[in-house]
Amino acid sequence: MTDFHMKAETLTEALPWIKRTWGRTVVIKYGGSAMTDPVLREHVASDIVLMKLVGINPVIVHGGGPEITSFMQRLDMEVKFHEGLRVTTPEAMDVVKMVLVGKVNKELVAEINTHGSLAVGLAGDDANLIRATQRSKELGRVGDVTDIDITVVTNLIADGFIPVIATVAVGDDGGSFNINADHVAGRIADELDADKVIFLTDVDGLYADFDDKHSLISSLSIEQAEDMIAYDKLAGGMVPKVAACVHALRGGVRRAHILNGTVPHALLLEVYTEEGVGTMITPAEEPWLAEEVM
Repeated sequence: MTDFHMKAETLTEALPWIKRTWGRTVVIKYGGSAMTDPVLREHVASDIVLMKLVGINPVIVHGGGPEITSFMQRLDMEVKFHEGLRVTTPEAMDVVKMVLVGKVNKELVAEINTHGSLAVGLAGDDANLIRATQRSKELGRVGDVTDIDITVVTNLIADGFIPVIATVAVGDDGGSFNINADHVAGRIADELDADKVIFLTDVDGLYADFDDKHSLISSLSIEQAEDMIAYDKLAGGMVPKVAACVHALRGGVRRAHILNGTVPHALLLEVYTEEGVGTMITPAEEPWLAEEVM
């Protein structure tokens, strides 16, 4: 089979998936090496643009932990974590906001907009999109999400734009909070009644045994995912991602995916091919599957 025939078969395979996803909303939590590596970032941006042009409404949610740490070190600021969370003094919060909103968000928007006037950057405190309250005095300006108001997001989608959301939140005191981007992605997917929520990370997905790379779990139910959390069967960094998947699915999102963002075009492989990649988490009952195979 020639390369031309293989390309034609790939396009033909994508057609039913394009038809099924037309007009649907997909929330993408963007992080890991796929966000810091310029080549990978270009691949992800082009995938997002292609998804938009063939009818999906992508919504991007991002953090930026490694870049925040790098900037704090350059400014000779103490980088301190407590129970896995960054201790965020008011001075550190200024850096968090500067990096997430002023640098990372603008770079992602610019990368997408090399393909056209498509993306608009938002911070969680724009139009009170994300509200939060302080988690503890020990953590400083680290917040827990109390409310999501997606009005500005739905307005941008209706106007044909791709919202790109930096995960800082506003508190009742008018100040900003540093919040967990995985949790925000799950909450926003829930509020938008998204078709999918996708988490881009640095590993291929969930493993039955993380030390055994042949034990990748291609799919599991929401109950199995909850058991993995309850029985401490997940690597630490996966816990908030899986918890966010569970929250989104309990809220009505149809499917949740954890993908390796270092694999070129992982988004397209997951959304538009028969096999997909990574790990998919689904509700226990899936009446919509019959619709997909018709």
